[in-house]
Amino acid sequence: FGAVCPERDTGTAVIMPRANSEAMNEHLKEISLHVKKDHHAIVIIDGAGWHKSKELLIPPNLTVVKLPPYAPELNPVENLWQFVKDNYLNNRIFKDYNDIVDKADKAWNKLISKTGRIATITKKEWAKTGQ
Repeated sequence: FGAVCPERDTGTAVIMPRANSEAMNEHLKEISLHVKKDHHAIVIIDGAGWHKSKELLIPPNLTVVKLPPYAPELNPVENLWQFVKDNYLNNRIFKDYNDIVDKADKAWNKLISKTGRIATITKKEWAKTGQ
């Protein structure tokens, strides 16, 4: 699970063994920790079952916005996942679960260590506010 802030050129992620409501709640907590004090963040989600669960606990400094069906191009993080797969995780054989977790962790850290990369991949000119 990953989330980014194109304006701040930063992101946060959690690696979970399953994609479900419990994991999504951990992800939302992690995002909430990285929102600046006295700020509010929008979390864009798609139609995944764990995104729609009645068990989700939305922290008070987050608002969840659901995308319309079949519109991944509206979610900037989809471009980020494609970049990670294409540049860090493709054409690999993983020894076991721990190897997958290790490689995913290294890929994420490599991605966010490059100044400007998240902003370049995820910023959408049409999504600017106040214009």
